[in-house]
Amino acid sequence: MNAIDPAVPSGASVLLAGATGLVGRQVLALLLADPRVARVVAPSRRPLDPHPRLMDVRVDYDALPEDAPWWKVDAVICTLGTTIRTAGSREAFRRVDHDYPLQVGALARRHGARAYALNSAKGADPHSRVFYSRVKGELEHDLGTLGFPSLTFVRPGLIGGERDEHRSGEAAATVVLRALAPVLPRGWRINPAALIASALVEAALRAVPGHHVVESAALAG
Repeated sequence: MNAIDPAVPSGASVLLAGATGLVGRQVLALLLADPRVARVVAPSRRPLDPHPRLMDVRVDYDALPEDAPWWKVDAVICTLGTTIRTAGSREAFRRVDHDYPLQVGALARRHGARAYALNSAKGADPHSRVFYSRVKGELEHDLGTLGFPSLTFVRPGLIGGERDEHRSGEAAATVVLRALAPVLPRGWRINPAALIASALVEAALRAVPGHHVVESAALAG
């Protein structure tokens, strides 16, 4: 082990759930370029560009294979997420933003993973009156019961970057926040996807023992 990598060994294997999304694509690029990483396992529904260190696995998140050998990794990064509008219902949103990330964590932990880094959200709180924030908070709470020696929640606010899908509300908010950026507190500024991805990768690879939260102010562009 080296000085900046106390818990995850050199030549680490990392499982990335959500590799095709805005933040996930940035995470994947960082992992594949990082000399600390020997293998990236990316279970997804869509194929990814080939890379010698990438294990591109086709999965159905509603029927994950519990005993697949690729669950045996050192660390997990999860960037899975959707919107209620895209999912179609609150139930479908909860399945993507709570159930899938939790199941990924449970299976990876069962196979020996020691670190989990989650792309959560600003305001995540299991007792929130806001459904979105409550689901994110419940996921954070439930992941905390799995026994990961290192668990990190990265909580961005509005994420900056080009998505495959258009989100009109986010687009309008982005215009406003960019204009007001010089006078806004750091916690209310846009969080670039690249900075979020970097925080997730470092949390997973350094695997500092304990539970950690990276708030949106630390991710401001």
